[in-house]
Amino acid sequence: MQATEDTRKLTHTGAMQMLAAAIAKAEDLGQPQCIVIVDASGELIAELRMTGAKFLSRKSARAKALTAASIGAASTQIPETVRTAIAAATDGAVTGLPGGLPIIVAGHLLGGIGVGSGTGPQDIAVAEAALDAIGAQG
Repeated sequence: MQATEDTRKLTHTGAMQMLAAAIAKAEDLGQPQCIVIVDASGELIAELRMTGAKFLSRKSARAKALTAASIGAASTQIPETVRTAIAAATDGAVTGLPGGLPIIVAGHLLGGIGVGSGTGPQDIAVAEAALDAIGAQG
């Protein structure tokens, strides 16, 4: 087993590019959003609540970002049968709600993005636009 490994990081510049793309998509959809971007350890890199977005959606957007970063997959991949228990066990930090996507570049998990305040499909579309802005997969 290796003692070290190569890693990549999402920079603040990349996070700002993601935010700009997410905002543009949300405006195209006519749906203000809460957008949260975390690094691979769950630490906040960028966050924005667009004017008109539901303020409580900020909390769910953070949970979506944390979930995606933690599991390296979309937040909807949390099995329905354990969603309530896992949310309770993590004080709401893990969710199965749509709108959380991992930030993966060249096979490296860099973090997660969570979007909330619209419908599930709107949240996902905004998150996907953010990923596209830096050439990431979700």
